[in-house]
Amino acid sequence: MSLKKASLIIVIILLVDQISKIYIKTHFQLGEDVTVFSWFKIAFVENDGMAWGTKLSDFISFISDETAKLILTLFRIVAVTGIAFWLLDVIRKEKSKILVFAISIIFAGALGNIIDSVFYGVLFDDSIMQVASFLPEEGGYAKLFHGNVVDMLHFPIWSGVVPDRLPLIGGKYFSFFDPVFNVADMAISTGVGILIVFNKKAFGDISKIETPHLESHNNLA
Repeated sequence: MSLKKASLIIVIILLVDQISKIYIKTHFQLGEDVTVFSWFKIAFVENDGMAWGTKLSDFISFISDETAKLILTLFRIVAVTGIAFWLLDVIRKEKSKILVFAISIIFAGALGNIIDSVFYGVLFDDSIMQVASFLPEEGGYAKLFHGNVVDMLHFPIWSGVVPDRLPLIGGKYFSFFDPVFNVADMAISTGVGILIVFNKKAFGDISKIETPHLESHNNLA
C-alpha cells in the first residue's frame, strides 16, 4: 500500500472522529445520552486519563492530577510519533497491505485522541450542566495539553442477574458492555486486533523467509 492510500485512510478516520466529537461537544451536556436502539446509545462522557478512566496519579501518588495529565499527553505524543515512523518504514520497505492498513488506523486513532488532549481544553468551555461553545470569549476549560478526550459510543448489549448455577459470578448483577468509547478508540482496537488475528499475513511467515536460505545451503552441500 502506498503512502498516498495510507494517508487517505488516516484523513478519513480523523475527519469522522473529530466531526463526531465536535458535534457531541457542541450539542450535548456532559452525562446526557440518547437511546438509538435498546443495545446502542449516544452517551457523552469525557475521559481525562488513561483507559477505563484510570489516572496516572492513581499509581503515582506524589504527583498532582494536572502534572499526571501533562505527562500522559506528552507520552501519547511520543508514542504516536513512533507509530508514524513505523508506518513510514513499513511503506518504504513495501511490507504487506494488511500491516500498512493496521498501522495506519492505529496511528489515526492515536492522533485523534491526542487532538482532544492537546487542544480541546483551549477550544471549548466545559460541558457541565451546559452545552459547550466553540472558542468561548472567556477561554476554554483547561490549558493547552490538558484537554479531555470525548467519548460517546455506548453499547449496553445486555444487563441482568447472572444465573446462580454459573461459578464465581452467579447471582450477581452483570452488565455488558459498560465502557463508552469513540471512533479513534475503535480504530486503535481494530488495528491491534488485525495485527493479532492476521499476524502471519501482516508480518510474513518466518519459515517462508528462511526457506530460500536453507535451499541454497543444501545445493552447496
